[in-house]
Amino acid sequence: MRNLIKNFLLFTLLFFAIAGAVSTFSSLNQKPTEVGLEAFVAAVETSKVQSVSIKDDTTITFTLTDGTKEVSYKEPTESLPTLLIHYGIDPEVVRRLPITVEQQGGLSFWLTTILPFLLPFLLIGVLIYFMMRQVQGMNNKAMMFGQSGAREFGDQRRETTTFRDIAGATEAKIELEEVVEFLKEPTKFQAMGAKIPRGVLLMGAPGTGKTLLARAVAGEAGVPFFHISGSEFVEMFVGVGASRVRDLFRRAKKVSPAIIFIDEIDAVGRQRGSGLGGSHDEREQTLNQILVEMDGFEPSTNVIVMAATNRPDVLDAALLRPGRFDRRVTIDLPDINDREAILKIHARKKPISPEVSLRAIAERTPGLAGADLANVMNEAAIFATRQGKKIIDQRDLLESVEKVILGPERRSRVISDKEKKITAYHEAGHALVAHLLPNADPVHKISIVSRGHAAGYTLKLPTEDRNFHTKSEFIDDLAVMLGGYTVEQEVLGELTTGASNDLQQATKLVRRLIKEYGMSELGPRTFGQKEELIFLGREIHEQRDYSEKAAEHIDEEVAAFLQRAQATAKRLVKQHTASLERIVAALLKKEVLERQEFEAIMSAV
Repeated sequence: MRNLIKNFLLFTLLFFAIAGAVSTFSSLNQKPTEVGLEAFVAAVETSKVQSVSIKDDTTITFTLTDGTKEVSYKEPTESLPTLLIHYGIDPEVVRRLPITVEQQGGLSFWLTTILPFLLPFLLIGVLIYFMMRQVQGMNNKAMMFGQSGAREFGDQRRETTTFRDIAGATEAKIELEEVVEFLKEPTKFQAMGAKIPRGVLLMGAPGTGKTLLARAVAGEAGVPFFHISGSEFVEMFVGVGASRVRDLFRRAKKVSPAIIFIDEIDAVGRQRGSGLGGSHDEREQTLNQILVEMDGFEPSTNVIVMAATNRPDVLDAALLRPGRFDRRVTIDLPDINDREAILKIHARKKPISPEVSLRAIAERTPGLAGADLANVMNEAAIFATRQGKKIIDQRDLLESVEKVILGPERRSRVISDKEKKITAYHEAGHALVAHLLPNADPVHKISIVSRGHAAGYTLKLPTEDRNFHTKSEFIDDLAVMLGGYTVEQEVLGELTTGASNDLQQATKLVRRLIKEYGMSELGPRTFGQKEELIFLGREIHEQRDYSEKAAEHIDEEVAAFLQRAQATAKRLVKQHTASLERIVAALLKKEVLERQEFEAIMSAV
């Protein structure tokens, strides 16, 4: 309807524009001067009229002997000669007067007689024509409703992604190199009786580069690459998703060998029979069609389906069976060497200072995925630009790391001296306990400048990447978490709300030690099973597989762990009160302490 109104207004404006142009063009022509009938008679009487032209029996256009054109008007009931004779002009003069009568032409007749009646019908006809075009366009859209909206990336891409553009994920790239060989030389494998894999499932945390790896496979193989999201199949009308799946595979088969990449496949690939709508809803119809296309009666020759998900646990078993997604590539978070290589890739097109140590940045970013590291480099470039710099230095990168992890600084936030002192003591407590416990991570930075929702923070980073954690590490981490709480209680003499998040994290960690890791006195067993509704995709409750008495023992163990951690923190704070005061004084003076400054304070006698 909006397009219809727009077209109608456009047509109306065009009509008036043409009429104005015609009017302007006509106005450019020389118009004769209008005079009264008496002036015309006087000119005839004095023999100043050279020629006369009568039009429509009313308009008298005459040319004087000096070439001037004038126009006058008369009544249509009387002829011009009779009119002149009545005005007393000699009939002989009237007879010699060159009078020309202009007959109305066909075009003029149409314009003056029929057009005023025809124009409304023409406008209505044009309006109906545009309405019919709109209806036809809607019909075409309806016919295209079941077509796939997959974007095709082929050789026409400006930038081709290859494995050289991806750092880390070594095992994943090795696994995918076989897929590239399948696409490049399928006959070599078929001669050995090997079947080309139907599907490759990329599994990993968000930001680990699943989509990037899929594009690299297409770039290496040099084949068309169809990209679509799993949510684009699902519509409110049953059967639309299945139709789009058929259209997508039909397009891929035409240009095979090809790759179909379905991002976030868990949007349509969740377990059947566990969602809303019974077993015949739109999502399940779409999933059934994907299963048939991948390994049905008409197998997709030389078409490999790649999919990405960070929730492989919710996928339907039929998707994961051999013959469909039988190749599963797990993409882990990058280790320190991979992080350094990823940072180097994202630093290629940026002016980096020669003094920058990307290794030091990699050490400060454990647990960050490739997308996070790209964000770190981008934030550093933005920070350097806002500072008016021409190159990115180490300070810009360190600032961007903290911004990505903790949020931007809030130096404009006004806090009182009392709150600033409380924050300094709280963060000093965390740092002191972390420095003194052997299994805690070393302190890299202490700040009482607000970032995000935190009034201050203590940045602890491991010296190496770890895949396993011991009970002693968890025990020391608990004491560090309660370090700020303990200082508030023992030194300041009053607790504040600043320790609320520390208590939540400590309690959550203790419950995992007891219920998941079996690191308590309750024995080698787990407690509780997490359940979730598949169509919601999140946890809703925990199924208790233990008695009320066991729940009481769990609560007692939680309290015992926390009390022991607090006792450890209290002992260290009392033994090193002088060091604590020095840390607080330095924080109140400088607001930020780096690792070297903090260790110098702790080593002072």
